[in-house]
Amino acid sequence: MGDIKKVVLAYSGGLDTSVILKWLIEKFNCEVIAFSADVGQQEDLEEVRQKALKTGASKAYVFDLKEEFITEYCFKALKAQALYEGKYPLGTALNRPIIAKYLVEIAEKEGADAVVHGATGKGNDQVRFEAGVMALNPKLKILAPVRDWEFKSREEEIEYALKHNIPIEITKDKPYSIDRNIWSISIECGVLEDPWQEPPEDAYLITTPPEKAPDKPEYITLTFEKGIPVAVNGEKLDPVTLVSKLNDVGARHGIGRIDMVESRLVGIKSREIYEAPGAIILYTAHKELEHMCLDRETLRLKEYLAIKYADLVYYGLWFSPAREALDAFMDTLNSRLTGDVRLKLYKGQAVPVGRKSPYSVYQYELATYDAKDAFDHKAGEGFCKIWGLPYAVMASKKGY
Repeated sequence: MGDIKKVVLAYSGGLDTSVILKWLIEKFNCEVIAFSADVGQQEDLEEVRQKALKTGASKAYVFDLKEEFITEYCFKALKAQALYEGKYPLGTALNRPIIAKYLVEIAEKEGADAVVHGATGKGNDQVRFEAGVMALNPKLKILAPVRDWEFKSREEEIEYALKHNIPIEITKDKPYSIDRNIWSISIECGVLEDPWQEPPEDAYLITTPPEKAPDKPEYITLTFEKGIPVAVNGEKLDPVTLVSKLNDVGARHGIGRIDMVESRLVGIKSREIYEAPGAIILYTAHKELEHMCLDRETLRLKEYLAIKYADLVYYGLWFSPAREALDAFMDTLNSRLTGDVRLKLYKGQAVPVGRKSPYSVYQYELATYDAKDAFDHKAGEGFCKIWGLPYAVMASKKGY
């Protein structure tokens, strides 16, 4: 550390980064510049900025990145239908590359020697931050104090914070680790580390328990243009307002709770819970347009590539040629995904009940069984014979 005089710290104001800021100054006598990204975590970031300065930062940057985060990261994942292991809409994983981008920009502007993050040695975020920084500026050094320092538990960090008068919200009675943004909330630690235990209600931040949600369902209509949501109930909304609105209505109906044991990149299993009401509503509606507008083989291929897209994001490979190439593929398919989807929101579920699109490949005359049926039923006999022919041949060789 002797050659490191100035660093830029990804600073959230939470337990880890608050302790890191003070610890860096105490241990290495280096200048620390804090950077906080407003990605919709519903915090007073001016208060966070002042906290960083009071804790010892020489400067504290705060950038409002909500719109860029949604349009350039979240909506791209939505267009790909990227859900990690079929469940997680990747809120935290999508958050890290945009933070890495601005860490690098500030470090270059300030002439810093290194960037610093607060991720642990067995988590995913260390990879996301570091792979992102390496892809954008491989000359920058990267420091990860949580991997190296003397603290062995969050309780010890709490004691350090209290000793140095660093204000923290976390307590020993509620030791959850929470990462919140406008797309999703990630919650871990505490009793959640026992995968047999049902998450206590105090672990959730915004969603109503489904059993306490309104007894009357609510219907909403979402409008998409080329795979991007643009309106709710016919009202055009900017991306931040649209996602915020869906978060509010979805949370009220108990939608978006996810409880999963997931496969971390470093090879261990981790029990996480998430809240993502707006994201789950959007994924559900977007999927319906896919089924309406894409042919079977294209849809199957897209579903396969969606798994790869989610893996790339989760593994910290946002700034990779593979992800960029997949975006081009997804953009081509989403060019047909324009239309409306009507959803019924009720007791924790968002159920599609209507869908329409000018690009729909659903045709009433081919699907109906009434008098307007235009399907050539006689063609079915020949189709079945050809389709089943290979298996008939195989059966004939078995002595039947």
